[in-house]
Amino acid sequence: MTSTASPAPTSTTAPTGSSALKVEHLWKIFGPGADKIIGTPDADLSRADLKEKTGCVVGVKDVSFEVSPGEVFVVMGLSGSGKSTLVRMLTRLIEPTHGVVEMGGEGITGASESHLRNLRRRHVSMVFQHFGLLPHRKVLDNVAYGLEVRGDKKADRRARAMEMVDLVGLTGYDQSYPDQLSGGMQQRVGLARALAGDPELLLFDEPFSALDPLIRRDMQNEVVRLHHELGKTMVFITHDLAEALKLGDRILIMRDGEIVQIGRPDEVVARPADDYVKEFVSDVPKSHVLTLRWVMRPLTDEASADAPVLQSDVIVREAARAVLAHQGPVKVAEGDQLIGMVDDEDILRVVVAEEG
Repeated sequence: MTSTASPAPTSTTAPTGSSALKVEHLWKIFGPGADKIIGTPDADLSRADLKEKTGCVVGVKDVSFEVSPGEVFVVMGLSGSGKSTLVRMLTRLIEPTHGVVEMGGEGITGASESHLRNLRRRHVSMVFQHFGLLPHRKVLDNVAYGLEVRGDKKADRRARAMEMVDLVGLTGYDQSYPDQLSGGMQQRVGLARALAGDPELLLFDEPFSALDPLIRRDMQNEVVRLHHELGKTMVFITHDLAEALKLGDRILIMRDGEIVQIGRPDEVVARPADDYVKEFVSDVPKSHVLTLRWVMRPLTDEASADAPVLQSDVIVREAARAVLAHQGPVKVAEGDQLIGMVDDEDILRVVVAEEG
């Protein structure tokens, strides 16, 4: 596949605007004398070699990235890759060994305990795999619990909780107890509870991995819907590539505590950073992920003056009908600028390759 466009390089920086979240050189090493390892030759050892030499285990190794306001940033990797340790360090549920975390320009790693508590109550919420609902409280009271802890008035918190119950599709279940709900419904309660405090940042730590596949798909769709409606900044942890590709504006892939690649879903699939990522994406239906910028050819006179124009970020599968319906190439644009063209063969090449 060829392209006249120069795809954006892998970058740790947020694509536009100021950062909602900024992480710089973040480390977590478990074991005695962990803080003395960073900056020494031992820090360059592999995870296995460091454990053998010092008894310490690297959870997260020199990780840096930025997340833009309103972005869904997915962190993925296999079990033991460090992704859950990373998300817990963002609010210091796990204390970093070294590094800096900022939310909206405000330092987290150096914050006092009282400041940190206020941050957790008002500016950031987490949704975990295990729902953590209070079994003796009804749905409405579970959703309102965080507002109660931070001291909101009863009438205000119950009104807000009812709004969130309706928002996540649990209308009519506000007086139910958690054990009367399915797993997917319980996770909706957890999601409503996280949203109730109107946080600036939502952190999801593999929230759907314990759910059945159909319920999991419904919850993924729910996250997409809520993101479109509310525009919240989200950091989503998962070990599932399909989930990462579906939800993420950008994806960070981890292995042994380190960053392997950061990029848009189409970048990760079209240009894997190494064999590890290449193996991850080998079974991905590329027509569902790749955009026209990855399959287009240079623009020539083959494209007629009245040829349809499609934007370069349109997914191949979504563009297929328009391309196949037109006799001849279709033009591809980046905004107002024409940058290439695609025809039947370019589209079918991707489809046939994934069938093979």
